[in-house]
Amino acid sequence: MSEIEVIKNEIEQHIADVQDTKVLDDIRVAALGKKGQITELLKTLGTMPLEERIEFGKKINAIKAEIEASIVAKKQELEVKMLNERLKKEVIDVTLPCRPETQGRIHPVSKVYEEIVAIFAEMGFEIAEGPDIEDQFHNFNALNMPPNHPARQMQDTFYINDDTSHDFDMDCAYVVRTHTSGVQIRTMEKKHPPIRIIAPGRTYRSDYDATHTPMFHQVEGLVIDKKTTMADLRGCLYDFLKSFFEVDTLPVRYRPSYFPFTEPSAEMDIGCLKTKDELKIGAGTDWLEVLGCGMVHPNVLKAGGIDPNEYQGFAFGMGIDRLAMLKYGIPDLRTFFESDIRWIKNYGFTPLDFSSMTSGLSNNGGLAR
Repeated sequence: MSEIEVIKNEIEQHIADVQDTKVLDDIRVAALGKKGQITELLKTLGTMPLEERIEFGKKINAIKAEIEASIVAKKQELEVKMLNERLKKEVIDVTLPCRPETQGRIHPVSKVYEEIVAIFAEMGFEIAEGPDIEDQFHNFNALNMPPNHPARQMQDTFYINDDTSHDFDMDCAYVVRTHTSGVQIRTMEKKHPPIRIIAPGRTYRSDYDATHTPMFHQVEGLVIDKKTTMADLRGCLYDFLKSFFEVDTLPVRYRPSYFPFTEPSAEMDIGCLKTKDELKIGAGTDWLEVLGCGMVHPNVLKAGGIDPNEYQGFAFGMGIDRLAMLKYGIPDLRTFFESDIRWIKNYGFTPLDFSSMTSGLSNNGGLAR
């Protein structure tokens, strides 16, 4: 056996016996490094005759390649072994009992969402949903908003370009819905009156301050029948707000307003008492705007495929986040979305605190303060 074969066998034996990646790297350096055994043999090529140099060079390069392959294979073997040993040690015992302290909290928006659904479900309303990304027909056109309406301006609305077009065209682009009113149109297209639905969900507008955020939550209601009147609207909203704020009496008033999708339109205010440190809902000397409402515009009924000469209805819309701020005394809307664990521990609710009209709506005792 030649000297080079003896060296090769010794190196491969060391590689086979090694059980540590650091030691394996030391073997690599000792064999293939600048002063390694194989490297030193390569340096002797210059002193050999041409024919002997060619033959010896082929042999030493072949041995070098075999050693490199052995080192790579051994390294992979050791890494897999180390990973398996680590996984065996890092076992989680899922049978361990849970912590006695309740760690998670229900967000006030989720809680108020449940409260709203509980009240309107008791009143016979169904829950309707729609896409967050809307076409302009359902978000604007069908709601009696002409192309020059201020709400359609780019500084107020998030537009999404059509993938098939390389150039942005605001008239053809999709929008991230600015309200859930598009759900009302989609419901009218699919369902024949009578209709009684609420449409809660996320909405998006280009705005950000203490009472506005780019993404917020809204709930809208729609009732369509042959004899629906403004009196029905007032009774419905009064019963809802009285139940939501959990007060026996609630002063309300309606102020004439304008919305392109309702006629007549109104803003609804509720009575309250404002002091420097407190806002109390109910009897008081002050008023607080809470929602917009009105009778569905005939053009909107036509766009939804309903004959306005036979049917009429009312609609309303309110911000879920704003209702949460009013009911639970949260001063800044932006804190709703900052993911601060201290905030959620203060304003959040326990996970088992469900909302219902029979067992209690808000269960204020569950408020973590």
